[in-house]
Amino acid sequence: MGMRCERLTKAFDGVHALSSLSLSFPENQIIGIIGPNGAGKTTLINVLTGFIRPDSGHCFLDEGETTRLAPHRIARMGVARTFQDLRLILQLHTVDNVLLARPRQRGERLLPALLRFGVKQDEARNREEAMRLLKFVGLEEKAAELAGELSYGQQKLLTLACCLATEAKILLLDEPVAGVHPEMASRILDFLRQLRDDGKLIIFIEHDIGAVRQIADQVIVMDEGKIIAQGIPNEVLDRDEIAEAYLA
Repeated sequence: MGMRCERLTKAFDGVHALSSLSLSFPENQIIGIIGPNGAGKTTLINVLTGFIRPDSGHCFLDEGETTRLAPHRIARMGVARTFQDLRLILQLHTVDNVLLARPRQRGERLLPALLRFGVKQDEARNREEAMRLLKFVGLEEKAAELAGELSYGQQKLLTLACCLATEAKILLLDEPVAGVHPEMASRILDFLRQLRDDGKLIIFIEHDIGAVRQIADQVIVMDEGKIIAQGIPNEVLDRDEIAEAYLA
């Protein structure tokens, strides 16, 4: 599944966060988006996932237009995202946070919930899948702990597990390794590589240029709502003008 946008424009109080921006995100790649604060990076993610509507322009998943769709409808089409604020339910157990992200649960529909037809088996399957995902991100032993008791790095891993629980084909991640120690950052990057190799498209915003160099297949540099450079990380990031202006 691919994602693209055409001539996106979005202004806040007369300031252009996106300025006629067009991008195509190919399948099965890791795409890093970098740039100074206020470059429009998070606005782009918000528009692509339906949390903000553009003033003009269009967004697509494959050939289906998503420009005016609500976030939950875009999510159902196979898109999941994280936020800088992790948005976990800290008073719930780790496994329950993952379970809440599972789609199409029989117990959420009125008639099956009332009659309990197939609900028990569905709940068992969902719990098995939640535990598999926690094992994948290394949190299996934390399943019964409250999410609020996890370290910040472990909470980042939990948000990744929640994204995967939605069965999304496209992940949009806002600073996935920000604020974590190097060992945890390395673990997260390894997981992202595995997900790419499993066929997912991963688009991530990150200020850690070392992380971008390590795992991105492509890097996009934004400033003032526009793309000012795009290509293979080492080629783009080694340009003198990029290094001086954005990476110093």
